[in-house]
Amino acid sequence: MTYLTAARAGMIGCHACGHVQPREPSARGQRAAAPGLAPRCGRCGATLHLRNPDSISRTWALLIAAAILYIPANLLPVLHTASLFGNEDDTIMSGVVYFWVSGDWPLAIIVFVASILVPMLKLSVLALLAWTTQHRSAWRPLERTKLYRIVERIGRWSMLDVFVVTLTVALVRFRSLAVITAGWGALAFAAVVVLTMMAALQFDPRLIWDCADDHSTPASGREREHD
Repeated sequence: MTYLTAARAGMIGCHACGHVQPREPSARGQRAAAPGLAPRCGRCGATLHLRNPDSISRTWALLIAAAILYIPANLLPVLHTASLFGNEDDTIMSGVVYFWVSGDWPLAIIVFVASILVPMLKLSVLALLAWTTQHRSAWRPLERTKLYRIVERIGRWSMLDVFVVTLTVALVRFRSLAVITAGWGALAFAAVVVLTMMAALQFDPRLIWDCADDHSTPASGREREHD
């Protein structure tokens, strides 16, 4: 099956303002580029790229960093409690167990989904998208695009994970009247949230359709990520 894309139609979109214009510098309304330089948008003057430069490499770098930090984010304490009964360190999972045992199961579910399940799913989906795109797979391009859109929309609410940690601090402080400080796990967790958001922004979903197009056109007509 052949998919009609902007690249196949000789068009290019500006990453800054979204203006779609012909790829030829001599086309009406598009600024001609100086020799050796990339063309610029005819509306805002930003540099035009057929695809995000080094999209897959940057996505992998951010995903690997997020995956590495995801380990201390779950193992290191996110809360340090000092009270009359002594000092106590709590991780994300221990907080989930505490709320579940104490009868606050709705809050335990919220913390588990927002702080453990969602980051893990985001890492897994982005890794799947990056791997299939890097290997130029034509497997279910529409479904993969929908997966990316879901991850991208969830990314806008990723700071909810950090808010959950803050809410946990406030609840424990209110109940125990103890001195509570955030641990290194909270910092690692916030870094995971930011890195996964950046990874989603760096990934170019149009590469999915380029891979699908590669299987329906000769090799000479393929579009490369770095163009």
